[in-house]
Amino acid sequence: MPIWKQDLSVEQLRRIGENTAVSHLGIEFLEVGEDWLSARVPVNRQTCQPYGLLHGGVSVVLAETLGSCGAAFAVPEGTKVVGLDINANHLRGVSEGWVTGVARAVHVGRSTQVWQIDLRDDAGKLCCVARLTMAVLPAKD
Repeated sequence: MPIWKQDLSVEQLRRIGENTAVSHLGIEFLEVGEDWLSARVPVNRQTCQPYGLLHGGVSVVLAETLGSCGAAFAVPEGTKVVGLDINANHLRGVSEGWVTGVARAVHVGRSTQVWQIDLRDDAGKLCCVARLTMAVLPAKD
């Protein structure tokens, strides 16, 4: 059963990301499932740190983008969500190709949400795991 409280599509996510850090970094939304969404980021000169590996901060941007978008569509229209905490464990360096993230809700409550985001390289190897906690702010009347 879908967790989305608002219509959600890849095209909507693409529009939301226009002219933001999402588009600047080349993040591409890929799929929306019943309780998950995915996107990818290229590993290139603009997203790497000086040693030629995907910058850890870019991994976190991808993770927070996915979790925040998921959270925003898992609440009724007019309700806002804001990030409270994110942590990320960088498990493997990536020097080429794409890194793809999949975000899944761990908890969708009235006042908080928790999202698990797994990032994998083109070979399917786990390179980063992140957990994002979001606050749910009630709609103003």
